[in-house]
Amino acid sequence: MTMTTSFLIAILILSVSTVQGADYDFPPAPSPGSTVQGGHYNDFPPGPSPSAQPNPKDFQNMKQFLAYLVIQRFKRTITYDPLNITGTWVGTSICDNDDINTYRGFFCDTPPNTTDLTVASIDFNGFHLGAPTLDGFINGFPDLALFHANSNNFGGTVPNLLGLQYLYELDFSNNKLSGLFPTNVVPLSGLAFLDLRFNFFQGPVPPPIFLIGYEALFLNNNFFNSSIPANLGSSPVEYLTFANNRFTGPIPVSICNTSSTLLEVLFLNNKLSGCLPYEIGYLRDITVFDAGLNKLTGHIPLSFGCLSNVQELNLAQNYLYGEVPEVVCQLARTGNLVNLSLSDNFFTALGANCWDLIHNNVLDVRWNCIPGLPHQRPLKECAWFLSLPKLCPLVPYMPCEANPGRQNTTCYNDWASHFDHNPPMPPLPPHASFNQLRKGKAN
Repeated sequence: MTMTTSFLIAILILSVSTVQGADYDFPPAPSPGSTVQGGHYNDFPPGPSPSAQPNPKDFQNMKQFLAYLVIQRFKRTITYDPLNITGTWVGTSICDNDDINTYRGFFCDTPPNTTDLTVASIDFNGFHLGAPTLDGFINGFPDLALFHANSNNFGGTVPNLLGLQYLYELDFSNNKLSGLFPTNVVPLSGLAFLDLRFNFFQGPVPPPIFLIGYEALFLNNNFFNSSIPANLGSSPVEYLTFANNRFTGPIPVSICNTSSTLLEVLFLNNKLSGCLPYEIGYLRDITVFDAGLNKLTGHIPLSFGCLSNVQELNLAQNYLYGEVPEVVCQLARTGNLVNLSLSDNFFTALGANCWDLIHNNVLDVRWNCIPGLPHQRPLKECAWFLSLPKLCPLVPYMPCEANPGRQNTTCYNDWASHFDHNPPMPPLPPHASFNQLRKGKAN
């Protein structure tokens, strides 16, 4: 699987342009006694005579015959088919991959330890099919390795997939699936790609999910809540997104254990709180780190100066304060940093190298408390915030300086006992001007 830099941001933007949030219209349910032909509900045509029904000898092998039965059963549940995809699901040539007009969306291969050609992958991306459930369909293909169903109208919950021993890619994005996190995917040890974004899943994310060897895990734009499991760092994931959910609590300090794999992570637009962990500075290969629009507080740890490969660093719309570290701004000159978003916080000073980044449109520090800069918060709001107790100390530890000349791969917790990563955050002031600022409507 090849993924380019800023892949998570690109895929998030693409999804938003396709689906406005998670609220998009479902096609109307069919009336009783009707079926779908090219997206229109018509009366059922007369059924074929028993002699016209295919039987096992009409197929290359028994696996294809059983796949045929599963497909035809699922076809009868389809309630919406604007592209007439199901019109190609006829006949016995299920595995004729050379004919794009035969069984569109189904692809065959030979599973391990057998010579029988059978359905090995299903790709319904962009078909806009509608069905009340996928139960009895996906789990009807025991040799399935890949299932992609982006941008359809499938409802219900994720079916039991425990019998799919070869499954390694699973994409349910942009549908109307609901319920709790589908824990039946946890035992699928070979699963490398799981995409649940833009659905209606809710509740907590189970800790065992981070014990699977994912390369990509997309959970954004659902209704997941509770804290992010503390064992986040147990995952060898490369691309990870929690954006646009309802997660609470701190960013787990174990994230530093992903330093050898994690490339992009999005915590954007949740309710995360607590101190910004200095352990993030161990993510030596990270290119995108986005924790904007949360309730994180404290200083930017000096360890962020070790993020030499980061290109996009977004910490906007939080409760961060103190000085924007010189070592972070230097990443625009010594590293790969091209966008540093710190707007709508409570910073009071800038390192010397940071001023040039403002003029070069790399650094955004609007709506802070920095003297001498335009578009800052009213003095009353700055005074209110600065009068509050500050429970997050500035951690001076920089892992890349502690081990000069080599990349540090070990996550040390020397500072973990020195402070609380999740101190309580006081409520916002009630006056209207602050609320206007939070909405970007300040005068």
